[in-house]
Order: sequence, then C-alpha cells, then structure tokens
Amino acid sequence: MNIAVIGGTGYVGLTTAVCFASKGNVTFCVGRSKEKIGKIRRGVPIIFEEGLEELLRSVLSKGKLKPTTDLEKAVLNSDVSFICVGTPSRTDGSIDLSQIKEASEKIGHALRKKDDYHVVVVRSTVVPGTTEELVIPALEKNSGKRAGSDFGVCMNPEFLREGQAIKDLLFPKNIGVVIGEIDKKSGNALCELYEAFDAEIMRTGLRTAEVIKYARNSYLAKDISFANEIANICQNCGADYLAVRKGMEMDARIGTGRFLDAGAGFGGSCFPKDVRALVAKAVEVGVEPKLLKATLEVNELQPCRLVELARHTIGKLKGKKIAVLGLAFKPGTDDMREAVSVRVVKSLIDEGAKVWAYDPQALNNAKMILGNRVAYATRAEEALENADACVIVTEWPEFAEGKLYNNMRHKVIIDGRRVLNPSKLSSGFVYHAIGFSGPVRT
Repeated sequence: MNIAVIGGTGYVGLTTAVCFASKGNVTFCVGRSKEKIGKIRRGVPIIFEEGLEELLRSVLSKGKLKPTTDLEKAVLNSDVSFICVGTPSRTDGSIDLSQIKEASEKIGHALRKKDDYHVVVVRSTVVPGTTEELVIPALEKNSGKRAGSDFGVCMNPEFLREGQAIKDLLFPKNIGVVIGEIDKKSGNALCELYEAFDAEIMRTGLRTAEVIKYARNSYLAKDISFANEIANICQNCGADYLAVRKGMEMDARIGTGRFLDAGAGFGGSCFPKDVRALVAKAVEVGVEPKLLKATLEVNELQPCRLVELARHTIGKLKGKKIAVLGLAFKPGTDDMREAVSVRVVKSLIDEGAKVWAYDPQALNNAKMILGNRVAYATRAEEALENADACVIVTEWPEFAEGKLYNNMRHKVIIDGRRVLNPSKLSSGFVYHAIGFSGPVRT
C-alpha cells in the first residue's frame, strides 16, 4: 500500500512514516521545511528517539521512504493519507486547529485531481467533533467530492510513548489500534494496512475515537497527580510512600503500574495539552470537569516541592550552585515540551541560584527555551563539580551511578524521580525524594 504522511517532519509524523515504510509500504514523508526534509533524505532524524535513526536509514536504503515537500504529488500517488500535523494549545487551554484545517484543504485540492478511491486519516490529536465538523467539510469543499462515497475518512489516534515510540508503533499489542470510521469501506482500508501489525483493532465512530485518545491520557495523568498528592501527604505526616504504594498494589482492583510513581510531575507534548484541551471541551459542552482541573492543579505545583526541599536543606539558594540533572520531559527523548525541568530551573533562578544543567540529549532544545540564564554542562560531572545541591528531574539511567556525585561541595541530592538508590552513595550525603518521611543520611 502507498501512504502519504502529512506533517512527516514532526514527532508523530516521522515515526509513523518510518514505521509504516518498514512494513514494506511506499511512504511519502511530507513536510514544509526543505531543510528538515533534506536532513531526513540524508538519514538524519530531526528528533531523538531510540531506534529511529537506524530504521530511517534502513527504509531509505530500500527506497520505501520518500521524503518530499510536494503534498499534492504524495496524495496523488498514495492510497491513504495520514494527517499528523501539530495541534498546539492556545492560552485558554483549547487547541489550535489551523494546521489541521490547512492540511485538509490541501489534501482536498489534491483529491480533486484523483480518480482512485483514497482514505484520509486524522492521526493528530483533535477534540471530539473535529473530523466531522472541520476536516470533512474542508475535504469536500476543496475536492468537490463527497466523504463516504467518493473518498474515505478515518480517525486513528496515536498512543506513542516518547522514548518507546518505535516499539509502540511496530508492536502495538499492549496499546491496541483504534479506528474511527465514517463508513465500513474506510475502516476496511485502514484495517488492511494494520494487518502487518500484531494488535487488537477496535473499530468505532469518528467522535468516539477522538475521545478515546483524550480519555486515555487524562486517566494516566490523573493517576500521576493522585500518586504525587498521596506522596506529599506521606512526606508531611511521616509515612513512606513506597510502602503505601506497595500496600495499594496488593489490591487487585488497583494493580501495579508506573503511573503510581511519585515524583516531580508530568510533562511532554501529550498529557498537559490533552488534559487542558479536554477541560476546555468539557466546559464548552456544559460539563464542569472538576477532577481534570484538579489533576492539572496538582501537577502545576509539584515541581515546586523539589525547590522547597533544596531550600529547606541548604537554606537560602541565592548564590548557590545547583546542578540540575535531566532536562527532557522523560528519558529516551530530547523533547522539552512542557518539561518539568523548565519550571524547576526558573524557580531556582528566581531564588538567585546559579544553575548548571545537563541532559544527555536535550541540551540544544533547552538552550532555545532557557537561554543564557543557565550554565550548560556537557557532562554530568561538570554540572556536579563543587555544587551545593543537585536536583534530579529526569530519570536517565546514568544518573543512578552513586560515584557520579562524589565531587559535590555540599552533598545534598533532591531526587525528583527516585532514580538513585541512596545506598549506592558514599558517606556524608543528604538524600531527599518525594514521598520520603525524611532525608536519608549516608
């Protein structure tokens, strides 16, 4: 099958295009930036994602991936078009659908010249009703054709975890595939594409598929905020959250899951944006989303606890060198969108601290966001040298090595992700983590 991925230079678009190409489909990776498309043609991924570079070079060498800026050519030479453009947040929490509208209009113009049956698939995260109320009218107006008869339409939300996106796309057994369809013919075409993947497929309506994406992310975000709130209670009343969590997980109705990890809060391109968008949509349709609002409120305050722990331990932060380890919103990616580290760093700077920051992959993105107010280290040891305290924000595996911290001036560690086992530290350290009833002294 031939595929066109519109927005193919973005995170979702590029991983989608590369993975479909790896299954033997001729895949047009469509982007607007000649510079980015040029890099992809040379086998240089414009984002960091584990396994992406190797897979990209493989599909390019086999001629299965066709990077291009020519959207019309891509649509005319494909059977299915995936819309993978961005849907950024507005200031009120609602999402900006301008890129969705533009992509739909351009695909519609191309469909006007196309005789063969074609299926347009919305893969971008959009609020309920978007496919029916914006995408389909734009396609029909610009093509002069009717959806459901002249061409097909589906909504296929992505559930990719950054850092594991390739694995999730190629082996979606644990997350499944959701296909929202305007009619059976549209859905059948998409099901045929997914035959090469080992996954349970759920077929439903367009709006239901749109809600499923938001429901999943909001549910997981709620779990994180719940875990953090319980951990904060534990810390203030002298209980150990790790033991509390274990006691919770003994109940089969709760079970186990990494979303009960307590820490600095959630970030990234999905959870904050999607919960805010669902809140805005709920208000629009007359529902007061109290639980969703509380999820966001808890998460907004959580990074402040790391700064509070540092201040409580070493006193005033003004003039103190604070090492911040981990800037990406999670390990395995260079993505800084809604990263907790940004709030932590800004709070430290506001208190007059001298911040030295390090991340294995996200330094370039961090510099664009934080500017020259931060000193950037090329190695963790450089950030830690003579530091008065260290705040661990992202759980990169290298931060779990105890001897890494031996060159600090004052041996104070605030672990926002419990990545470090304090028993691995040499003597003289004060170790704090979210949910501990008190500091561990080594």
